[in-house]
Amino acid sequence: MKKILLQLLFVIPVLIAPCILRADEWEGVRGIISRRVPWLKDYILFEKLPAGEEGFSLEPAGKKVRIRATDPNAAAVGLNWYLKQYCHRSMSHMGDNLSPVSPVPMVTRNVGVKSIATYRHALNYCTYNYTMSFYTWADWEHELDWMALNGVNTMLVANGAEAVWQLTLQQLGYSEKEISDFITGPAYNAWWLMGNIENWGGPMPLTQINSRKVMVQQMLKRMNALGIEPVMPGFFGMVPVSLKQKMKAHFIVQGSWGAFVRPDILDPTDPAFARVAALYYDAVKKLYGAEIRFFSGDPFHEGGITEGINLSQAGAGIQQAMLQHFPESVWVLQGWQDNPKKALLEGLNKQYVLVQELFGENTNNWETRQGYEGTPFIWCIVNNFGERPGLQGKLERFASEVPRVLNSPYRTWMKGVGIMPEGINNNPLTYELLLETAWHIDPIDTRSWLKQYALARYGAANTVVDSAWQLFLQTAYSNPGYQEGPPENILCARPALSIKSVSTWGNLKKGYDTAVFAAGVRLFEKAAPAFASSRTFRIDLINFKRQVLSNRADAVFAEMVSAFENRQEQSFEAAAARFLQLHDETEALLKQDAFFRLETWHRQALRAGNTKSEKQNNLRNAMMLITYWGENNPREDNLHEYAYREWSGLMTSFYRKRWAIYFDYLRKQLHGEPAQAIDWFHWERNWVEQYLGRKRL
Repeated sequence: MKKILLQLLFVIPVLIAPCILRADEWEGVRGIISRRVPWLKDYILFEKLPAGEEGFSLEPAGKKVRIRATDPNAAAVGLNWYLKQYCHRSMSHMGDNLSPVSPVPMVTRNVGVKSIATYRHALNYCTYNYTMSFYTWADWEHELDWMALNGVNTMLVANGAEAVWQLTLQQLGYSEKEISDFITGPAYNAWWLMGNIENWGGPMPLTQINSRKVMVQQMLKRMNALGIEPVMPGFFGMVPVSLKQKMKAHFIVQGSWGAFVRPDILDPTDPAFARVAALYYDAVKKLYGAEIRFFSGDPFHEGGITEGINLSQAGAGIQQAMLQHFPESVWVLQGWQDNPKKALLEGLNKQYVLVQELFGENTNNWETRQGYEGTPFIWCIVNNFGERPGLQGKLERFASEVPRVLNSPYRTWMKGVGIMPEGINNNPLTYELLLETAWHIDPIDTRSWLKQYALARYGAANTVVDSAWQLFLQTAYSNPGYQEGPPENILCARPALSIKSVSTWGNLKKGYDTAVFAAGVRLFEKAAPAFASSRTFRIDLINFKRQVLSNRADAVFAEMVSAFENRQEQSFEAAAARFLQLHDETEALLKQDAFFRLETWHRQALRAGNTKSEKQNNLRNAMMLITYWGENNPREDNLHEYAYREWSGLMTSFYRKRWAIYFDYLRKQLHGEPAQAIDWFHWERNWVEQYLGRKRL
């Protein structure tokens, strides 16, 4: 019975009278064609399917292709299905393969597909900084087109909340200076909106607050045309620590997050909560409209203090305010660590709640918590932390876990899937595969899927490429065990003799056979002559070879440490030289494409600024984030390298330089000379200041 209800493939009877939409109702999907594949504009017809289960069909229509769909979002998925399956073309965050195909391929039979997921969600708060801090409208157009083609129908929108808070705090008597002291810089708004920090990276100029507001208004208009509903920050009680100087109410002091002072929480059971919530939601309506249906917000996130508060009543207060101002709205909560707490959920009307099982590649909280105590949820993956580079993706788990949930006792509350990476410019196949599970009832055969993926990514079938990808599936893309993001690169680590990770919560361990992976890369490279004009192939080849160099560095590092500890000076010098040479080789490799250059991030930060002060602050934010991150307390220095990058422009000028200084320090010890320990905390901050000083705007 389940299979009948959730059947994927279906044939739509030709006799059903089509309900043809007005042309403007397909404007969003036609826009994708105009922007990305204009060579198809005269060959695609759109028609509306009768109401029913969400889906689409591809049908022959003479010398054209008819896409019939229940809604614009399903139509976009249909377009993508046609592009990948018939035209062998694709979009991604790591290069597009969208060149014209001639003759345009025809569909020879009706093919129908239905969605098994009510919600197909995208983006984590952190994505807005590790990837999207400096997106321009052109960047967002590309992003939203990709989202629609891959079926995303709910997406977090977190980059216009500054204007909401500006209006809210103005109503509470705040000066512009006081407002600036609360809002963060453009690369740090994720942790501000999650209630972890305030002010860091600021002040954000009023011109930038306004331009970000306008950008979000553009985004919302385009998202509406593409059938993507925004998930916007709601009011969950997070307020400036200074508000208790202006208002008599019960504030729950949240202490610190690392070295940062956290914003307070205004007790949702206090009468003042409703007043501030009203101001906040009125500002949302004024700026972004009254039709928003989803709001996010996680009180007491990552160690927040809950003492002295009734969580059940607090949750009810937060939801009540949300529903009062936006009737029928859904509160979206992250299923991360012990959030959302059971007591918080107990006080909610679960009809208007959606939990995101955030870290599905490693956890099964949906199961251990019995469907989050009977609460609607979606199954999501993070896959990347801090946009740290590296190959990562448990493809077999992605393909099998969604069907497992749908066949579990908790299927009633399973409402969809989501991709929630902290950075999305990596491992494009993982996000495509996960979102595609929303259109399959049975587990996807990953081996077959990879062949089709490679065909669409590179534009032509190649048995050598297919064989290489099967080796990648056995290695980097099956990495077993618990892992917070991809295995890290020791070349980028803060120097020491004992290193377990580059970032505080990362891991150097490669949970796969690196020799098998290297064999796959050699095989993949043999196909390079056949794909000399393919940028997507070049990007992947660079990325694979980068990973080989990273893997090799582990062994060279171990040799260097052993030689030093055994006082073998000649062996130490040889290993240290090879280690630095790996930096040089990586630098030269990454320089081959703009995707892997620091210069690209640098220019993006400048391009997103409208004034000289905006450009200056953007660049400072950009460089802090990817090096030392931001803490200014040496005793709480646990965020350095959290967002490290393997980019040309960093490999030798930052990482190699750091290691060379360290090897000089070790060399003195081997020679019995006085050697003062290196203050990396201040060295890294000085490096950023010197970098900023060298760059003219």
